[in-house]
Amino acid sequence: MATDERTIRGKVAIAGLAETTYYKRGQATDPEFKMALQAIIAAAGDAGIDVTEIDGFASYSNDRNDPVRLATALGLPQLKLSNMFWGGGGGGGSGAVANAAAAIVAGYADTVVVYRSLAQGQFGRFGQGSGANVARGAGAFTSPYGLMSPAQSFAMRVRRFMHDHGTEQAALRAISLASYQHAQHNPRAVMHGRELTEEIYDNSRWIVEPFHLFDCCMENDGAAAVILTSAERARDLKQTPAYVLAAMQGSDYRQGATAHNAPDYATSNFKTVAPRLYEHAGITPGDVDVLQSYENFTGGVLMSIVEHGFCEPDEANELFTLEHLSAPDGKLPLNTSGGNLAECYMHGLELIIEAARQVRGESTSQVHDANISMVGSGPMVQPVSDLVLARDLG
Repeated sequence: MATDERTIRGKVAIAGLAETTYYKRGQATDPEFKMALQAIIAAAGDAGIDVTEIDGFASYSNDRNDPVRLATALGLPQLKLSNMFWGGGGGGGSGAVANAAAAIVAGYADTVVVYRSLAQGQFGRFGQGSGANVARGAGAFTSPYGLMSPAQSFAMRVRRFMHDHGTEQAALRAISLASYQHAQHNPRAVMHGRELTEEIYDNSRWIVEPFHLFDCCMENDGAAAVILTSAERARDLKQTPAYVLAAMQGSDYRQGATAHNAPDYATSNFKTVAPRLYEHAGITPGDVDVLQSYENFTGGVLMSIVEHGFCEPDEANELFTLEHLSAPDGKLPLNTSGGNLAECYMHGLELIIEAARQVRGESTSQVHDANISMVGSGPMVQPVSDLVLARDLG
């Protein structure tokens, strides 16, 4: 375990959480900025604090909702922290929590909200390739050959991993089935009431091999927020604290090389981040009771779980079954709210909320006596990040 001087372990907790209604892309009834405010106000209410006690903001994925404007609209007496995690996609979700926690430990702010608000119907889609008639930069080397959308680009890495390790399509299918099964217990989930079976999955259209339709995350509108404060203060607030054991960010060697030139190609980009996470948290993979792993696509989830040490690469077919991934009694209960595939694509902040709910004992697919709850944010992007929460600090 990292020394007390160089760790946030047990010093900060998630004290409040909330989300707006989650909508299918383009169906939000409120502007993106208003939804951000709604989620933040509701998270403060969940924590049992006045919203004016917030003095810091942290977000990621280039969120458009500026903290100064949010602070003004909320009537905050002062703003002490305005923080953005670099990088697109969901790789910054846990990293934004890490930044908020570090700021609290360092004394830069006392009550920090991590937030994400999306209105793809108002600002454009994330899952679509560029419609420009000219390909520039790295895209000039890939777009003419059909690598334009995220699905097309990420499929290449996953296909290479599956080829190298004999991974079967059934392993990806199990991830989808588990997410949809958990969503049927979650009334907040966009796919609540829409069951997924092996037959429906197998007969669904290919998006790009090895991804069927149900291997791909949704596109949604909505907002979510979590409030962090010191562990000492959190113990006196309304909710059971979800203590931060560790939160890490990073990227492996030359993973940012453009035009698919990363030397380690078939990776989710967690090989250097995961060991630091476990060292700071003081745990091993075997201590994790429940996992929320960001699904841009199911293949990234599988690669991420392997790189976090839950199984060897050649053992994926054995671990990735619906039985093993299901709450409450599976070997590794996964994405227990439905995740990006079936609850909502809120760039993975909904996964952090679900991790905290598991620690509180409030999940709609609750794992028995869940103490260690883990989040992996953003496989196959650069950088990525991780989070470990706990009910008890023993």
